[in-house]
Amino acid sequence: MNLNKLYPLITSILLASVWYSCQPEPDASSGTDNHAAYLALSLEERQEAQNATGSFETAEGLKATLFAGEPMVINPTNMAIDERGRVWVCESYNYAVPEKEQTEKGGRIIILTDTDGDGRADERKVYYQGEDVHLALGINKLGRHLYVSRSPNLLVFTDLDGDDLPDRKDTLFTGMGNPGDHSAHALVFGPDGRFYFNYGNAGKQVLLPDGTPAVDYRSGRQVVANGQPYHGGMIFRCEPDGSKLEVLAHNFRNNYEVAVDAFGSLWQSDNDDDGNRSVRINYIQEYGNYGYLDERTGAHWSAVRTGMHDSIPQRHWHQNDPGVVPNMLITGAGSPAGITVYEGELLPERFRGQLIHADAGPNVVRAYPVRAQGAGYRAETLPLLKSPYDQWFRPVDVATAPDGSLMIADWYDPIVGGAAAGDHEKGRIFRLAPTDTSYRWSEPDLSTIPGAITGLQNPNESVRYLAWQTLHEAGAEAEPALLELWKQQDRTRHRARALWLLGQLPGKGNEYVGAAIRDAEEMIRISGLRLARRLEMDLLPVARQLVRDPSPAVRAELAIALRHTDGTEAAAIWAELAEQYDGADRWYLEALGIGADPHWETFFSAWLDRVGEGWKQAGGRDIIWRSRSRAAAPLLADLIADPQTSETERLRYFRAFDYHSGKDKNKALLGLLEADHPRQDAIDALVLQHLETEDLVRSPALNNALQRTLDNLKGGWQYVDLVARYQLRGRKEELLQIAASSGEPEAAALAAGVLIDPATFDGMELIKERIYTDDASAPALIRAIRATGRKSAFELLQSIVLDSTLSLETQKAAVTAMSQTWTGEDYLLASVQDEAFPDALKPMAASILFSVYRTSIHEEAAAYLDRPANIREEELPPIRVLAATVGNAVRGRALFENQCQICHRVNGQGVQFGPDLSDIGNKLDKAGLYRSILYPNEGVNYGYETYKLSLRSGGVVVGLLASETETAMDLKIMGGDVQSYPRSDIADLEKMDNSLMPNISLAMEQEELIDLVEYLAALGVANTL
Repeated sequence: MNLNKLYPLITSILLASVWYSCQPEPDASSGTDNHAAYLALSLEERQEAQNATGSFETAEGLKATLFAGEPMVINPTNMAIDERGRVWVCESYNYAVPEKEQTEKGGRIIILTDTDGDGRADERKVYYQGEDVHLALGINKLGRHLYVSRSPNLLVFTDLDGDDLPDRKDTLFTGMGNPGDHSAHALVFGPDGRFYFNYGNAGKQVLLPDGTPAVDYRSGRQVVANGQPYHGGMIFRCEPDGSKLEVLAHNFRNNYEVAVDAFGSLWQSDNDDDGNRSVRINYIQEYGNYGYLDERTGAHWSAVRTGMHDSIPQRHWHQNDPGVVPNMLITGAGSPAGITVYEGELLPERFRGQLIHADAGPNVVRAYPVRAQGAGYRAETLPLLKSPYDQWFRPVDVATAPDGSLMIADWYDPIVGGAAAGDHEKGRIFRLAPTDTSYRWSEPDLSTIPGAITGLQNPNESVRYLAWQTLHEAGAEAEPALLELWKQQDRTRHRARALWLLGQLPGKGNEYVGAAIRDAEEMIRISGLRLARRLEMDLLPVARQLVRDPSPAVRAELAIALRHTDGTEAAAIWAELAEQYDGADRWYLEALGIGADPHWETFFSAWLDRVGEGWKQAGGRDIIWRSRSRAAAPLLADLIADPQTSETERLRYFRAFDYHSGKDKNKALLGLLEADHPRQDAIDALVLQHLETEDLVRSPALNNALQRTLDNLKGGWQYVDLVARYQLRGRKEELLQIAASSGEPEAAALAAGVLIDPATFDGMELIKERIYTDDASAPALIRAIRATGRKSAFELLQSIVLDSTLSLETQKAAVTAMSQTWTGEDYLLASVQDEAFPDALKPMAASILFSVYRTSIHEEAAAYLDRPANIREEELPPIRVLAATVGNAVRGRALFENQCQICHRVNGQGVQFGPDLSDIGNKLDKAGLYRSILYPNEGVNYGYETYKLSLRSGGVVVGLLASETETAMDLKIMGGDVQSYPRSDIADLEKMDNSLMPNISLAMEQEELIDLVEYLAALGVANTL
């Protein structure tokens, strides 16, 4: 290598991809007889569609067959199967293709038909092609309408004459972000006759077709992710005409498709921030907060908070915060995509009624068998189909056909997501069914009541939709047939589907709701309660009958239903529900909170009156922790002051104070300063961190506690935080000492930022004096001030570089510091243009300036510095040749540790700036790794984009957006440091198009590049590395 320092390996493998965990890739020698023929093929032959199933492992009793492959289908993103068994596909063949290279514009909607029932498509038709369906991520065929989700729009195509071509195109909703992975996903038809859909955290808002902001019809709030109250990704419900839009849940990251079962229960997956192994599967409690961002501030999950969990999956989703619904299952890392509930009978029993999910990252389709756990569920993973021998298999959607078989859409690419792709010509649809099962079924006449009754029991959504419409329109005429279905006690899901229709018969709502809530089946009682809400009935009579239901799931559903009911009786019923909380069922606790959120004062008061001193029991403590009532604040203080409260619980109760505000909160906290607790010092410190300082009167007790706490802390980020929070300007020397310490780099950077703020501490001269008089402290101080991004910091760094009286080591530290920020690069370039720039630093400066992001700097630096020689003079061979070459993983590991760990972690070692790469070998094959290194700007994944902040106080900072709130933005810069910038100091924010790194292969010998890829390809696969 000819560079002393490389920019981090933030490529599409790191920024564009979603990291996941999966089964280790089997060694070729361990392949079964079924795989032997496949493994004997060449790489090119393995990648041919007709050979694809040879790489699969399927669940016992099932077989995967190719339904369609390229060129019949290319780059499928989502699919729907109509009542005739035809597969409708969104094709995004221009994904990640530059506009000038596109041979066909836009995207396509195609129809694939198996005309002879052999399970193989033999007819293809283009239904629609246009720019407005380029990057469409959702499709559903419901009667004559085709619903296509392509942000910002949810489009409705209508075929009026049955020729499989659209005669009309309308917009149901718009304004939902831009086309891309984190935007709008597929619309689905629920058993209640309503539509459900969702978007990820790039959706941002919903507008009506005329551009008017959409409003949640229940709460009256505008549907926008601005923290008031909504954050991130959301789930929606509406009537088929788009009216009565509701936000059903929020605060997801990239929730990809929602599934609705016969009972009206909602399920979905959500993708984590890359590299955190925290992909989750959620059971949706309606109106719940799912915890990606801080509910109050919108801060990123990585932001420091009281009691934050040690476990990354728990921390990632704020699972120990009050008001966050628990996760049902963590699947590790992955690229979660399409999901459905399988309600057919063709597949084996163990898959019936279960979630089926496509995860493109680990090349697998799984089932998640669920079991009731209190008011919620737990789940396990059960592989249906995986591809251990071909990492290009990218299942992105799964859907149930009318015969009960599953169709699986395969994106087929070495890369998945993040605006990057390595292939633009392939794509597959597979059929998964019992061995030797033909693609045929008895097609009922869905226009008749008997045929519609049969169709209502079909596992295919399009069939059920047509059946529902026929039965709904038939009204009372359909009641006898629906009653027969309702009476089939061994067919609970079919009974539920009948119930939804029976209850919507004119004048029949009370009768069927009453029958349902008295039913022996728990899920029928829940469906009955949901039906009552659907009919907007008076819920109090229903609530009286269910308030003592033996099922915690039923009572939890009732608690949620009370969200839209107020008054004294509603409060009393909620209090009775709360009294039955056992202190262990988090699902039940959050259901209580969801129901009480609009009514905390009245509901909480009714509960306190009911339980009396019972609030001190485990269940009562949890309700106080979850409550947002003003009356909960003094009770939280009592729990904290109780010597029997454990340290973990104490932190939990202090965190709950973050969800309170005003005088009641401060009064309760200030009272704790005089608690005389055995751990009073720890309590004092936490009180000081949680007090609201605006208009806070500095009492003697507060000042004494502040001085005691600072004396006890003796440094660290908490010390710095308190000094800044309470503006203790007399502690400048202590801040300087912390900034000069190399033991806690985060605290040092924070101390430097506080100290040099001219509006408060104005301590730049103190820092300069220490650097110039203490060589031992200089490197740490230099590292600390470069993270601030302030103009004064870079001016000091430049003066250090040009000052010959300082040691060469101190000057080198300043050059290194300048190399790690955008503004620093400008100051370093200006420094080399100065005649005083030392010759001894020129090689170091050259290795930096000729490898930075901006080519303009390369050009200017060339007039003053010798360009480093390019070690690799020959052109690299094609990727397919590189991928077939075996390197030395041990040498590759040394290269990675020397050059890449400054920003990436592997197995706990390295800096957490870019994504963790511990499993990257399970994610990408060698071809994908080479593409990502050679073409670093080909794709930048959501959440890892480069941002440039221009500060009013001077200077520009470039890095990754770590977190943002109403008052500040946190930027993560090279080396992993996070610096917070007040919004008042931000003059401009710009998102850059490219990755932070140039093509680092230019500074590598071919052998080094091959060794590095060999090492990366082994990560997550070869445990010896």
